[in-house]
Amino acid sequence: MSQHSKRELVQRLQPRYLKADRQEKARILDEFVAVTGMHRKAAIRRLRQQNRPNKEHRGRQKTYTGSVVSALVTIWRICGGICGKRLQPILADMVDSLERHNELKLDHETKTLLLRVSSATIDRLLQPYKLNNRRGQSTTKPGGLLKYQIPVRTFADWDDTQGGFVEIDLVAHCGDTVAGQFLYSFTATDVATGWTECFSLLHRSQIAVHDTLDQLQERLPFPLLGIDSDNDTVFINELILKYCQANRLTFTRCRPYKKNDQCFVEQKNWSIVRRTIGYHRYEGQAAHQLLGEIYAELHLFTNMFQPTFKLKSKKRTGAKVHKTYDKPQTPLQRIVDTKLLSAENTNQWLATYRDTNPAELRRRIDQKVRQLVVLGK
Repeated sequence: MSQHSKRELVQRLQPRYLKADRQEKARILDEFVAVTGMHRKAAIRRLRQQNRPNKEHRGRQKTYTGSVVSALVTIWRICGGICGKRLQPILADMVDSLERHNELKLDHETKTLLLRVSSATIDRLLQPYKLNNRRGQSTTKPGGLLKYQIPVRTFADWDDTQGGFVEIDLVAHCGDTVAGQFLYSFTATDVATGWTECFSLLHRSQIAVHDTLDQLQERLPFPLLGIDSDNDTVFINELILKYCQANRLTFTRCRPYKKNDQCFVEQKNWSIVRRTIGYHRYEGQAAHQLLGEIYAELHLFTNMFQPTFKLKSKKRTGAKVHKTYDKPQTPLQRIVDTKLLSAENTNQWLATYRDTNPAELRRRIDQKVRQLVVLGK
C-alpha cells in the first residue's frame, strides 16, 4: 500500500477513531492494521497525530545551506566541476585566491563553514548540479612498421619519481563519423607530477606529431626525458623514432589493446579534453586556431588549479583490491615539493600562480569554448 493511500485512509478513519470508545477504537485499529500492514503501535501513533499541528523536522539541522552552498558551487564551477575528494584539499587556497582577486566575498561565518566541509559532503551538496556526458569514438590505427624496434612498457614499468617521462595520445574531434578531415587534440601527461599539456592538430599526420613534440618541449617547465605512446601509426614510425634518437629521448610503447598501460594520459583525455571540448566535430583553420588558444589557457588552469590523485600502494585481499592514494595536489605543487626546478624557476612559477585569477581564467576558457561550439557540427 502506498504512502499516499495510507494518508487518505488515515484522513477517513481518524475523526471516527478520536471520538470512539475503547472497544470501537480497537475495532478501527484492527481494520487499519489489516489493510495497511503497519505495526499496531505505529498505527496508533498515526491515527492520534494526523491532525495535530506540524512539528519541526526531527534530526540534525542542516549545516551547509544558503551562502555556503552558493560559494561552494561557484568555486566548483571555476575548478571545472572536479569531484569532492579533489576539490576539498585546495578549497582554502581557492578561497584565498578568489578573495585576493575580488572574485569572492565571504563573511566570517560562511568562510568558516566552507573551509570545514568534508569531501563527501561536497559531493552530496553538488549532486544536483552535476551532469553526465557521453563517450566518443576511437580513431587509433595500429602500426606494424618499426613496431618491434620500440620497447613495450606496461603500466607498472615507469619510474614515477622522476619528472620528464610523459605519456602521449591523440583525441579525435570527429563527432559521430570519422569520415573526412577533422581536428585532433594531442595530449601529453607527465607520470611523476601529472603535469599535462594539450595541443591542437589540424590533421592527423606524422609531421604534425613531430612539430607538436617541439612545442611540448618548449612548454614543459622541466626537460623532456622520454615519451610513451600507443601503437598508432602516427607515433610508431621512422620520423618519430629518429626524433627521439636525435633528442636523446626514451621512446616506448604500450601493449596492443591494453589501455591501462597508458592510464595517466587516458584519464586526462577524459578529464581535460572531453570535459572541456566535448564531442562535437571540428574542422578548418578557424577551429584549429581557437582550439589552440583554449589549450594555451588550460596550460595554466590545469597545472596550477586542478589537483590530482597519486597512487601510493595497492593491496589485494581475495578478489578485492584496496588502493591507497596520497593527498590530492596540483601538478605545480608536486613540482615544488619534488624540487624539479631551480629556485629561480620555482619562484617564477609561484609568482605566476599568485598573479593568476582562476575565475577570470575560467571565464576566458568558457567564452572560447562557446565560440568553438558555434564552429562545430
